[in-house]
Amino acid sequence: MFHIFQYRPLRLITQNSLSSMCLKLMLSRPVAFAQIWKSWFSSHSLLGNKNIILMGPPGAGKTTIGRIVGQKLDCPVIDIDDDILETTWNMSVSEKLQNVGYEEFLEEEGKALLNFSASGSVISLSGSNPMHAAGMQHVKKNGIVVYLDVPTRVIMSRLKSMAVDRIVGLSAGNSLKDILQFRKPFYKRWYDIRVFCGDDVTAEVVAEKVLDAVKRYQDSELETFISTRSSRSGRSMEKDSHKYFSDVVIQGLAPDGGLFVPERRLPKFTAGEWQGLIEATYIERAEVILERCIHPADIPASKLAEIIGTAYGENFSCSKVAPVRHLAGNQFLLELFHGPTASFKDFALQLMPHLFASCIPRSCNYLILVATSGDTGSAVLDGFSRLHDTDKQRIAVMNFFPEDGVSPIQKSQMIGCQKENAWSVGVKSDFDFCQTAIKQIFTNSDFTGFLTVEYGTALAAANSINWARLLPQVVYHASAYLDLVHQGIIPFGSPVDICIPTGNFGNILAAFYAKMMGIPIRKCICASNENNVLTDFIRTGVYDLRGRKLISTFSSAVDILKSSNLERYLHLIANEDGQLVTQLFNQLENQGHFQLRKDLLEKLQQDLVAGWCSEEDCLAAIHSVYSTTGYILDTHTAVAKVVADRLQDRTCPIIISSTAHYSKFAPAILRALRIAEINQNPLSQLHLLSSYSALPPIHWGLLETLKKTGNGDHQVCAGDMNVLMHHIETLIQNHFM
Repeated sequence: MFHIFQYRPLRLITQNSLSSMCLKLMLSRPVAFAQIWKSWFSSHSLLGNKNIILMGPPGAGKTTIGRIVGQKLDCPVIDIDDDILETTWNMSVSEKLQNVGYEEFLEEEGKALLNFSASGSVISLSGSNPMHAAGMQHVKKNGIVVYLDVPTRVIMSRLKSMAVDRIVGLSAGNSLKDILQFRKPFYKRWYDIRVFCGDDVTAEVVAEKVLDAVKRYQDSELETFISTRSSRSGRSMEKDSHKYFSDVVIQGLAPDGGLFVPERRLPKFTAGEWQGLIEATYIERAEVILERCIHPADIPASKLAEIIGTAYGENFSCSKVAPVRHLAGNQFLLELFHGPTASFKDFALQLMPHLFASCIPRSCNYLILVATSGDTGSAVLDGFSRLHDTDKQRIAVMNFFPEDGVSPIQKSQMIGCQKENAWSVGVKSDFDFCQTAIKQIFTNSDFTGFLTVEYGTALAAANSINWARLLPQVVYHASAYLDLVHQGIIPFGSPVDICIPTGNFGNILAAFYAKMMGIPIRKCICASNENNVLTDFIRTGVYDLRGRKLISTFSSAVDILKSSNLERYLHLIANEDGQLVTQLFNQLENQGHFQLRKDLLEKLQQDLVAGWCSEEDCLAAIHSVYSTTGYILDTHTAVAKVVADRLQDRTCPIIISSTAHYSKFAPAILRALRIAEINQNPLSQLHLLSSYSALPPIHWGLLETLKKTGNGDHQVCAGDMNVLMHHIETLIQNHFM
């Protein structure tokens, strides 16, 4: 039933009269009756006894949208301001505010909310209701809170046109913009669903978005994941083949050896929605994008916002998190090294550990296995070491890296990032062995089953094969484009190219996903070093490892021959044909090569172009850019710069992903700057670089980590599968038992 406090009586239809009308309509107009019944059933199955509670700042359109939603659902509509507060107080809200003042008004408003109850209704809150905790707790018990998130600029324009001169908290010392910003944390505390309202969107459209969002909230079945190697017939027959976000975060790799991808692909934003994020902060952009990609049944929206705020707050040295800097001509750098371990991996790995901790059951311990070619290791170790103490007791990390395949500073960093729940192991082999070994360990059911039964411990992955590693990277590619628009470089809708140093294909795949979601990216340019298997593949359609040996280069993070995330991209362009993907990658595993069909190669070449850079050209680019601009590129960014120079057509801006800070590759940088004598001590190398007073400055976090490392130690093992498995079991015994 529907109950309210001092609410105007509703005109009700009795059960008998309703039955009579239904019978007459069913007999006279059966088609019309069926449509009405379908609409009624849909609305009542959507709401049940729950309320839809619209929340947002003054001027968000809560009252108008509430009426439209109520009309569509054929249910009662209650406006807290008009129907509750003014009826209770026998005066207008503005008069009450003027009479009692700001603080007393909030208290009186909260008391009225506490005395109010309803069910099966659409409720439009006042803009200040969320500031009264007890009142909101009461009303939220029987409702789904929908946050109408309207850009501040739009709200201010609306309030000005409405000649609103009094809202709660507005005084001579506070501007309207200050009040709107002050209220945002209160809105974020209470909402279940965010409906982001971009520019120039009608109330009717927003009402439809509210209904769609509520349907999504109530049906997590809409957002499942599948393996890149699952067949369509198998998916339709086996319900268990469908996984949810929390499942894929925990499992990492699909049981059939494939990678998890969203069954219905990623959501597409409208141009208006993207434009509404132009003035937003990085954290605000991340909230809006990731909430649309992670179902609230897996991680509630308010919890996700809290996690994002923790991940990208004080841990990053730049307030813009991922700033875009003009380099020269039409080239711009997306600086992705301002996180604690100085590489783009921080964007995923400051976030993923908290997502993982939120998804796993409390009854089991987890060991995260990681293979790294350089930057991932320290980022994983740092990220998981920042978990709450209770989470660190049940989540540990083991990081495997090629002992002689990373830079001295990278190795020192991985040793320095070891904590009570995080360890590094050097392997006497290359990265491809480390990555392949971990994949095989995950699919070894005898070993994983033994660990679960004997030690109550499950294995999980934190490499970019894990969907929770890949998804956060979409945000910074979208954000970079929005920053160019915000800076006036381009109008929204004008295309850009993106050039990315690429090894495992995760970063460039994230850029392609951003394009699919509506960011106007024209071409994704894949930049390889001398390990140029991807460049050859993109140009010819032949992925051929026969006779290739991994070359150790200055850009070690892309010293990779087997690009794991390429599988996700091929699954996408092959229209989710898991059988074809299985065939291709089985052939690669068994015969060392495969070839794409002509039609798939044509699709690929519409999205991607590729080039590669020699070691000499890499160092020359670092020297040239420093000589002309005073800016120092790291070795990976230099690879991308060389390829961008060769492949861009200069008809649009090109964003070069600067994936790491040059401090991590000091010996190569000093060589590029033509320093004759280079001290082998990593700390001395950084001090020498700092004397150049270059842009950007020496990375603060890296310097502090190296100071703490001292004579830190780490384990080293042979490149043998059984040896790795022994290390894993020993760590579990020592940490969890």
